[in-house]
Amino acid sequence: MSEASVDAAAVEAAAEVLRPVVRRTELEHSVRLSDLIGSTVLLKRENRQLTRSYKVRGAYHLISGLTDAERARGVVCASAGNHGQGLAWSCAQLGVQGRVYVPSNTPRQKRQRILALGEGRVELIVEGSSYDVAGAAALVDSELTGAVYVPPFDDLRTIAGQGTIAVELMEQARTPVHTVIAPLGGGGLVAGLAAWLRERHPGVRIIGVEPDGAASMTAALAAGGPVLLPEVDTFVDGAAVGRVGDLTYPLVRDLVDDVVTIDAGAVCTEMLDLYQVDGIIAEPAGALASAAVRELAGTFPEDGAVVCIVSGGNNDVSRYGEIVERSLVHQGLRHYFLVSFPQEPGALRHFLDDVLSESEDIVVFDYVKKNNRETGPALVGIELESAANLAGLLDRMETSPLTIERVPPGSPLFTFLM
Repeated sequence: MSEASVDAAAVEAAAEVLRPVVRRTELEHSVRLSDLIGSTVLLKRENRQLTRSYKVRGAYHLISGLTDAERARGVVCASAGNHGQGLAWSCAQLGVQGRVYVPSNTPRQKRQRILALGEGRVELIVEGSSYDVAGAAALVDSELTGAVYVPPFDDLRTIAGQGTIAVELMEQARTPVHTVIAPLGGGGLVAGLAAWLRERHPGVRIIGVEPDGAASMTAALAAGGPVLLPEVDTFVDGAAVGRVGDLTYPLVRDLVDDVVTIDAGAVCTEMLDLYQVDGIIAEPAGALASAAVRELAGTFPEDGAVVCIVSGGNNDVSRYGEIVERSLVHQGLRHYFLVSFPQEPGALRHFLDDVLSESEDIVVFDYVKKNNRETGPALVGIELESAANLAGLLDRMETSPLTIERVPPGSPLFTFLM
């Protein structure tokens, strides 16, 4: 490994360190996705890793290589959840004290798991509303206390550890692999995979997938270097990074074939399909790669296999209501409108009988002005049986005497519905 990059030999050395420690996760055939795209799709199940995420690979590899003096000073990190769990588990196994800084949007399930996996050796600190704020606090902690900072992605040791997934999946594959798709947040996983695959299997296509609300690598590639996003949508919390790494950026730029972005609604639809059809619990970032298969259908060869990294399964069950909502909106099955009902008999009955048709259901009805229903419109959510039915609904609304305004998904008002 050079001072500025990671090579295949470094990833292989990390694999030897991790082989007796981490779980060799399954590489499973997805019948659903294979049928969808007409090419074999294999899922690398890192959601079944020791901490239900691949992040333990990078954290353990880094901490296990510290000197005795460094271990005595303890370790500190920032995390959206999964890296913190990897660090906590590593601290418990290696007898090291640690602190984990998490942003306030980190799901409760991930916070609880950090403490449980740390077995009393890890302190959890909530700082700020984004990963980047928590990261700045962790760096200050390291400077003040001397604790070793363990980056979640922008460290050569972390990158090499995360890249060991590539070694495993190529050992496991019984069908030639033509494409590997992985989620992309700060870039550690994709950089590590690419560093090994480009040397050992140069013909494999490598694709990184970002949530469109946190497309920091896409912005970096356009700008010619890492830049800080002005805003970050934290829904896909495991990949909600405002600035990619200084080390990961050149690796992704030089070694990765494509970086694509995916709408959060498409991620939610894939999460639900993974759960309901395949019996796989995936967090939003864990469904990024397989969600991209839908978007990229038609671009893969028929022979050989696509491998998708299911990167994590630490999803809080309380989030499923929002996940279902986002999925329905993405599929065009749920729509919202502001409807002004005149205060006269039969107005609501007209809406029900003449505007709505059979199989169109009201799922939300809420007056915008709670204290004066005579002057404020009602927010009405309507669920359709098929997205194709929207045109007919809009036509009936247009001819109705009621004043009806559609609330489009891109509108600022729509953010209050999620």
